[in-house]
Amino acid sequence: MAALPVPLNVHAQQQATLARPVDSVPAPFPVPNPTKSFWIDTPGANPLAKEGSQGPLTADADIAIIGSGISGVSAAYHLSHLLAESGNTSKPLKIVILEARDFCSGATGRNGGHLTAAAFEEFTAYSTSFGTDEAIRAIALEKRTVSEIVNLVKQTGNEATLDLIPGGRVNLLFTEPEVVQAKLDFEAAKAAGIDVSHVDFLTKEQVEKEYGASYPAFRTPGYNIWPLKLVTHLYNLGKTTGENSSTSSLHLHTNTPVTAIAAISDATSARRWNLITPRGPIAASYVLHATNAYASHLLPHLRGPSGIVPVRGQIIATRAAVSEQILTRSAFTGNEGFEYWFPRPLEPGQTNPLVILGGGREATKPTFELYVTDDSTVNSAVGDALRKFLPVVFPGKYEDNKEPEMEWSGIMGFTKTGDPFVGPIIDRANPESTAYAGQYISAGFTGHGMPRTFSCAEAVAQMMVADIQGKEWSIPEWLPRHHLTENRLGE
Repeated sequence: MAALPVPLNVHAQQQATLARPVDSVPAPFPVPNPTKSFWIDTPGANPLAKEGSQGPLTADADIAIIGSGISGVSAAYHLSHLLAESGNTSKPLKIVILEARDFCSGATGRNGGHLTAAAFEEFTAYSTSFGTDEAIRAIALEKRTVSEIVNLVKQTGNEATLDLIPGGRVNLLFTEPEVVQAKLDFEAAKAAGIDVSHVDFLTKEQVEKEYGASYPAFRTPGYNIWPLKLVTHLYNLGKTTGENSSTSSLHLHTNTPVTAIAAISDATSARRWNLITPRGPIAASYVLHATNAYASHLLPHLRGPSGIVPVRGQIIATRAAVSEQILTRSAFTGNEGFEYWFPRPLEPGQTNPLVILGGGREATKPTFELYVTDDSTVNSAVGDALRKFLPVVFPGKYEDNKEPEMEWSGIMGFTKTGDPFVGPIIDRANPESTAYAGQYISAGFTGHGMPRTFSCAEAVAQMMVADIQGKEWSIPEWLPRHHLTENRLGE
């Protein structure tokens, strides 16, 4: 068997590098000329790409959301629904989404499309760091998120439109330490009362027979989806809900970067914040930072390992050498989660599936593409590892030295604990200060946003609506307490 083209068992090394103190600068703006992504640049995939980029600017809003990826648009969707359900507004609230580039052109429009909840992964590490109850909530958050999205897609009859594929996920275990850790996590989660009956551990022989790879594995239920199409669907649902209920209106301005946020000192103004853009200022009472890797540009205290670290990921779209029937529709991950891949549904006239494969950052160790913010280029070392990876893992199912049909990069936002920041912005130097009153954040998903962002955005939307209506917000049982910004001040 040929050696894998990536180093193994280096996740701990990446985490040590990520946590190392550095004198970093705030993240820059997203570059204006990103690489072309399969999800974004397939013809017809992004009808909202330039929405609101020209013409009148929404200069006044109750809530301004910065970022049009899955976090920002999910928040707008939840805000619209929460306001419609409560009906407790004296007038319709105006919500505006601002995007520096085209609609959903950041990490969400560039990721792998996996929509699968963790079943037990990293349970012991999370329990050690934050306690068993928090580890249980971390699993609950992912299961809830996937369930909510899948139910929403099915209820609106959009499974085919959004490419929702229930193929399950196979986690290949390349080394003995991975096998040992997986079984430890499984037993710990089971002992804590988590239902793991849907998990199947597979021997190397079983994996070879079913999938053609000679490694042990475990298999869980799961889905794949077209991320950009999901976000477009959520935006349209949120806009329609607000209009039909007359409780909110939703506006979108792409190619409208927010360069600064300034407090409004005019005591007669009904708004607290001015969002400065090249097209003019936007006054808002509430602001949600859904900028993920770029959060520290407007919130400099979130730079470096105590905040959100930009990390460049890389993906290829390559054609399999065998049919869908032989390849199966299952998604895969391997090497401690560094690599992830799945076959796309066949298009008319195709016989062999197109496969989306991401990963390869460990080929750049010790840097792991940390603090890289340029998604206008790709890393040749990562690209070389990705090209070699699948032919080695699945002998005979992929051609050696085959050039991918597309290759692109995207910028993720990592935190040293792997957890996002969710909640009101807090001045770390003075936690009791009201310097950021009305500003919130949901960002820093560490390359694992699809099964977490939708629910985290709901929690933030609940906080904002509760504040608007003068009510007390109650934390959902499924939300890990360590995600909350108020519990992250010591990092």
